[in-house]
Amino acid sequence: MTWWDLRDGQWVEAGSAPARFGANGLVEGGARRQGTDTTPTGLYGIPFGFGLKAAPAGTRVGYRPVTAASWWCQDNDSASYNRWTEPLPADCRAAQSEKLSSYDPQYGYALVIGFNYDRPVRGRGAGIFLHVNGKAATAGCVSVPEDAMRKILSWADPAREPHVAIGTEDGATAVTRY
Repeated sequence: MTWWDLRDGQWVEAGSAPARFGANGLVEGGARRQGTDTTPTGLYGIPFGFGLKAAPAGTRVGYRPVTAASWWCQDNDSASYNRWTEPLPADCRAAQSEKLSSYDPQYGYALVIGFNYDRPVRGRGAGIFLHVNGKAATAGCVSVPEDAMRKILSWADPAREPHVAIGTEDGATAVTRY
């Protein structure tokens, strides 16, 4: 994964780190199906960050602390599909969702990748994040070492419109800000 800045009309590398993707690789975002352990390709905004740990110094993106009541609803039948909820709504089944506090170290620090976020298509996928590495590949997210995640959170300035581009020519991920 590489993060870039646009300076005087030129893209300049601001940092890089090894990244992990879905266990079943990359798939075009518009064709992705939930539960396939694939990472969607495309260009996505970054709605907000969250974490089990306090936001790193310099974090400017909105950052939500994970509590025992924090969930990401992935239930296709819920009105809260592909949304952070506190607490879990009655129409969102726990078995179809992620209790965010259960993912340590992965959600120590994280950014929401705006895949299927603005106008969610049910069944396409929910809960695609950029987060700290776990033990192996992800279920569809992008993960990086913890030190890289802290740097990215400090780098991601909403005033500069950061985006995540997944699936560049070499299959890597780029995070850019304008």
